[in-house]
Amino acid sequence: MASTKAPAPDSPRQASALIKRQSLADIEIQAARIAAMMSQIRATMLSPTSKKSAPAVSAAQLATLCGVDKSKINYRLTRDDLPPGEMVGNRREWRMADARSWVRAFRTPHLRPVGAAGTTITIANFKGGVAKTTSAVTLAQGLAMRGHRVLVLDLDPQGSATTLFGVLPDAEVEPEHTAMLLFSGQAEDLSYAIRPSYWPGIDLVCAAPLLFGAEFALPARQTRDPGFEFWRCLDRGLDQAREDYDVIVIDTPPALSYVTINALMAADGVIMPLPPSALDFASSAQFWDLFSDLCNQLIRSRGQDKTFEFIDVLLSRVEASDAASSVVRQWVLEGYTEKVLPIEIPKTSVTATASAEFGTVYDLPRGAMNAKTFARARDAYDRMCELVEQQVVAVWAMQIEQQEG
Repeated sequence: MASTKAPAPDSPRQASALIKRQSLADIEIQAARIAAMMSQIRATMLSPTSKKSAPAVSAAQLATLCGVDKSKINYRLTRDDLPPGEMVGNRREWRMADARSWVRAFRTPHLRPVGAAGTTITIANFKGGVAKTTSAVTLAQGLAMRGHRVLVLDLDPQGSATTLFGVLPDAEVEPEHTAMLLFSGQAEDLSYAIRPSYWPGIDLVCAAPLLFGAEFALPARQTRDPGFEFWRCLDRGLDQAREDYDVIVIDTPPALSYVTINALMAADGVIMPLPPSALDFASSAQFWDLFSDLCNQLIRSRGQDKTFEFIDVLLSRVEASDAASSVVRQWVLEGYTEKVLPIEIPKTSVTATASAEFGTVYDLPRGAMNAKTFARARDAYDRMCELVEQQVVAVWAMQIEQQEG
């Protein structure tokens, strides 16, 4: 086959025209331009308030969340002891905050019992593009809709989870809004950084590029103080949050960094989103191998140990028509066995649309697109949240049993 290489420039002048040199000042100008564009895009997409809001909940959706028939919702309305919602046309809708009041009234056995600590779940993977942030935020939304009080902790300096909550990392996040003060030693508890989000039942600790500084601050503290255990910094900083929240969901950087190690060491459970591709599967093997080595160096060498209540592998971005995916899916099932959650998150136009609007499938109102495609995506995430909630409830039950024993 003939070569398709581009022809070389005929003269130095042509060569000069092809080179587009960029100075640091040029890059700074570009960064400012893109940041300004992001502000304009958000203002356009979220107008007129420029703030996100959670979608309303229909009577059928409320019944599903409460785990009862719609008739029981209608009957409970006659008792006038829960928010009545409001009529929109010929249908009744509830604001998300009011819907949570109903859910908590009907789902008492699923809520955190007195004496149990909040459960910390870290979403982690070596690679980007595996739906890590989407899984973290959707899980938080799903658990909040089920009546739980959730804290989302964004530890990825890119701030993708922060952006999904309608906050611009570059323009609206200061060090005191992030975990940076905790990692640098200026604070011992993360409570200072917690802020409410637009989604009822979810509070947020933001991230921004400034969080890259933690990768220097933590080893520097370790060097100054050999007795400092950098990997326990976040774990200790979440003590108060475990009392205040039912579930803490941590989104991590796509690397086994100092920050990611902290997130894993603070976790009761770990979820790894894993697309069924050969490269992603190979990367996951490297992740666990390196993490095991680090645990041996940091934990076991000091006569200590670390136990996770659950480790889940979530098949994400699955394309049912892709033959290669079927092969790798089998590798995942054989390699991770019972750790693989019995649900697959499909790669659909719904998730792409939600992402383009800086949201998740739970941010999209029903009827926003093809009903069958929407249901396939929404149902998958609903099932994911249900499976994770079952494990969280089991962890609480075990804690209470141990206390009583």
